[in-house]
Amino acid sequence: MASDEAASTAKAKYLQIADDLAAQIKSGVLAPGATIPSETDLMERYEVASGTVRKAVAELRTMQLVETHHGRGSFVRSRPPVQRKSSDRFRRAHRLAGKAAYLAEAEQSGGTPSVKVLFVGPTDAPSEIAERLSAPVGTKVLARKRRYFRDGTPTEEATSYLPWDVVKDIPEMFAENPGGGGIYARLEEHGYVLAEFTETVLARLATKAESVALALSPGSPVIHLVRTAITETGQVVEVCDTVMAADQFVLDYRFPARD
Repeated sequence: MASDEAASTAKAKYLQIADDLAAQIKSGVLAPGATIPSETDLMERYEVASGTVRKAVAELRTMQLVETHHGRGSFVRSRPPVQRKSSDRFRRAHRLAGKAAYLAEAEQSGGTPSVKVLFVGPTDAPSEIAERLSAPVGTKVLARKRRYFRDGTPTEEATSYLPWDVVKDIPEMFAENPGGGGIYARLEEHGYVLAEFTETVLARLATKAESVALALSPGSPVIHLVRTAITETGQVVEVCDTVMAADQFVLDYRFPARD
């Protein structure tokens, strides 16, 4: 039986249904990983047409409460807890301790981090990356593409682009594992002392490829972050293009109040 709350509200019917199912999820009646009742079952339970049920389930996806897999149905989300992505992750102390930024922030938020290297090798710089590097489009760069996981769940995918003349004589940059502290530690060891990072952040819907890579439901939001690493001499030594599952991150930054 549908709850009295759904029957008494004056909202559109699909929102009534979404609210009722959301209440069941939040109360644990529908546990993490549980299958949402089928479209036919929901049509009978709420005495509505199939289109109304589909809109209700779509609303639950928007609320990040369920995920839908084609041919299998919709399930209550059981994704890991939110991870904070703060400016502290780039502290030099982490690099000196042998921790790359992702490992440092994952440790602070809990969970077991892991990474899968998807590609390491030369490529032509895309237009946005070339612009940030102050180089012509198609300039040869080293690309390092990774997919990051926490507790076995994919949470983000990132590609670093580094100027070829900077990395060509740093052999660790071409290895899947560049060593303790990650690529920033290797850059600093070779004289490229980092002074600041700039980040551009936008929110958008995931592409089909991103939904597959990050195990997201269709229409899920992502955070698209592009970071530039700049040395003490003003040289850009890396541009990192990152796509993150929006429900998995809180962006937490500190800003100086002084000039």
